[in-house]
Amino acid sequence: MCTSIAFNGASGALYFGRNLDWESGFGEVPVFAPRNWSCTWAFNGELANNTAAPAQETQDASTRADAPHAVLGIGIAAQDTPLYFDCMNEAGLAMGGLLFAGFAQYEAEPVNGKINIASYEFPLWVTRNFSTVDQVLEVLNKVAIIGAPIAGMDPTPLHWMIADKNRCIVAEYTKHGMQIHDNPVNVLANQPTFDWHLENLRSYYMVAPDVPQAAQWGNATLDAYGTGAGMRALPGDYYSPSRFVRAAYLNAHYPTVASEQENVTRLFRTLQGVSMIEGASRMKNGNFEKTIYTSGYSTETGSCYYATYSDFALKQCALGDFDAEGTKLVTVKLLDNVRATGVKLFSACRVSAVVGARLLAAKRQRARERCVIAYAVRIACYVINQVVAQ
Repeated sequence: MCTSIAFNGASGALYFGRNLDWESGFGEVPVFAPRNWSCTWAFNGELANNTAAPAQETQDASTRADAPHAVLGIGIAAQDTPLYFDCMNEAGLAMGGLLFAGFAQYEAEPVNGKINIASYEFPLWVTRNFSTVDQVLEVLNKVAIIGAPIAGMDPTPLHWMIADKNRCIVAEYTKHGMQIHDNPVNVLANQPTFDWHLENLRSYYMVAPDVPQAAQWGNATLDAYGTGAGMRALPGDYYSPSRFVRAAYLNAHYPTVASEQENVTRLFRTLQGVSMIEGASRMKNGNFEKTIYTSGYSTETGSCYYATYSDFALKQCALGDFDAEGTKLVTVKLLDNVRATGVKLFSACRVSAVVGARLLAAKRQRARERCVIAYAVRIACYVINQVVAQ
């Protein structure tokens, strides 16, 4: 199960993030796809040669003046193809796929007259070829999602949240084909369908961050014990509808902040509010589900931030750390020397360590200065005593 959110910082920049919840990881790492990497799509080779799609529409999608884009995201690489769980391109378009079990229904075969895209390559196809949500919407209803395996892995039933700084949508491929929803709350969880989740929010319209006014019941005056009383109806469990409501509430009420660190803090703190702790929720196979990783993207700096369940110090890599004109996929090996890969720590622990080290250095410097002054005073006293003795 998973949860994703998006919001704008004070500058208008997009911040996009998600929790990936499951029983274990998939070996996911940051993967960078440069502009000149040769991309072969599953059903049509180069996209412009897709004979199953209207020629002009397919050509427009693959040869835009501002495409192909360099893309950075979290995923795995299989058969020289990045299987992105979530990603962002250099134009500021971000996307994430979340489990949609029981509702997603892909096509079994390519569909004549459609742009046929395998489900595993859909995030790459969107972020590589488009700059804005509006551009995606121009062709999205002409897309057929095909449930094709890759490298022995069966297709995963997903739906997707796609966002830029101006707009957010949800794409769901069901038995009715491609379903596109505007996303006014900038949040997505898992099944059921997005329109159900949005309607369900109406049951929580009274939830608020303020302390409720006292109520009079007969002769008794009933006061709240303190803050948080206005949130009493907010669900606290890990059920998908509950996480959607909680994420929507937290995302809507967090104050707008300005700096990169403040916005990254907002992103990860909000997602922490819907993260899953091991032992609290058991899957049908008997294993516990937990938040495997949390990722976040900033269009302000072109950065991808991420933390894992067992290592919650934020790490950072940015589009600018890689060669945008390169020809090969780049995977960041987290077990290697992180500084050699361009990955940087961005954590409260690191800030505290730096501040602590500076304070310690200043303390030692003051101690050395006091020793020098004391020594100088002793020398001066000795000289004065010698003069007086003579």
